[in-house]
Parts: sequence; C-alpha cells; structure tokens
Amino acid sequence: MEISEVMLRTKELEKMRRFYSEILGLSLIEDKNEYFKLAVGSSHLIFTSGVEGEPFYHFAFNIPSNKFREAKAWVKSKVELNHEDGKDEAHFTHLPAKSLYFYDPAGNIVEFISRQSVIKYDVAPFSQHSIINLSEISLTVDDPIKTGQELIELGIRERDNDELSERALNFMGDRSKESFLLLTKPGRRWIFSNKRSAVHPLSIKLSNHVEIEVKDSKEVVIGLRSK
Repeated sequence: MEISEVMLRTKELEKMRRFYSEILGLSLIEDKNEYFKLAVGSSHLIFTSGVEGEPFYHFAFNIPSNKFREAKAWVKSKVELNHEDGKDEAHFTHLPAKSLYFYDPAGNIVEFISRQSVIKYDVAPFSQHSIINLSEISLTVDDPIKTGQELIELGIRERDNDELSERALNFMGDRSKESFLLLTKPGRRWIFSNKRSAVHPLSIKLSNHVEIEVKDSKEVVIGLRSK
C-alpha cells in the first residue's frame, strides 16, 4: 500500500497555494479557483476550500535516507522549524529514522522523514524534486477500532501486526512500503506541535484502490474504487 492522493480542506487556499508552489517549489499540476493539486514525488496532494472551522492535519513526506542534513538546511531557509524539548529534529531509533517538522500557513503539521529502510540514495543537491512521496497522513476518527477493523478487512494492517489501540497511535500500512495511515482518536497531541488530533474532513486514495473519506459529519466511509 502506498498513498496515491490526499485531499485536505483549508480556509487559507491562496496562502497555501503560494507556500507550496512558490516557497517550497512543488509542481502545480492543477490550479483552479476552489482547489489546487500538487505533485509530491509519486503522490498527489490536493487542497480545497469550502469548510467550516479551521481544519488542520499532520502529514509526512519521505525523503532519501542520505539527505536529512541537506533537507533540514533547505527547509530552514524557507520556514521556521518546530521544536520540542529544545530540539528541532526527532530521532526514531526503533525505525530507524530522522524527522523535522514545521507548520504551513493553515497550521498543518508537516514532516520530512528520512527512513534508513528507504533504499534511495540521491547524489543531487536536495530540492523539492528529492521528495519521494507522501509517507504518512493523519486519520483522526471518533472510533479508531471500528475504522481499523474495516481497514484490516481490506488488507491494511497495523505495521507490526499489533492489536489496534484506542489510545495509542496506530500505524496502518505495509512497513516494506513505508507509507502509513496514522489512525487515532481526537485529543492526542502531535509531537513537535501544540496541536491535538481532531476530526476534520479529508479523502485518501491508496495504491491498492482503497479510498477513505471523512465527511463533514465526521462519518467515515471506506471502500474500493473502480480500477
């Protein structure tokens, strides 16, 4: 399973368009009044208007395993990094991986993650073209156990085949692909941020033809789209 496309809502469409296309330099492949679509490596990221409140999400971009230092310098030249406990990067020894985090203009928590298991070494200087794909997307729902069981029925399991948790963050996906749905309930604090998970509308398309939608009503709809 890989993340093919994610569609998120925002009240800051013009600021977001400028940030992602001009400041980060991602390619605009569709640009309409009410939405825009970006190429993020092999994935697509869409931001669309028309939403109540101020939705925010956490998502991560995979970057080459040998480019974390370059990526960090590149990001710092464009935006301020988030900090936690006086540090501006995270080391996950159990993966192993390194991450950095920042806010975009809508308050989304954006992560660049360099996983040592992603065997992609890049010799070119780091740029927006070095991003591999969308690595993670938050999936905050009122009933993560029910949603997780529906995903398991469609072949999307917890990455280590652990039991689903009501309280912990469930990494749903194939460890060999390093693409995960971060399944959680509302109220969990996202690291390197002052934000707690909340249910906001979104849609996700996966490479195995599974499609997930969280509606404005907070209803979660999961199914297979036509090939």
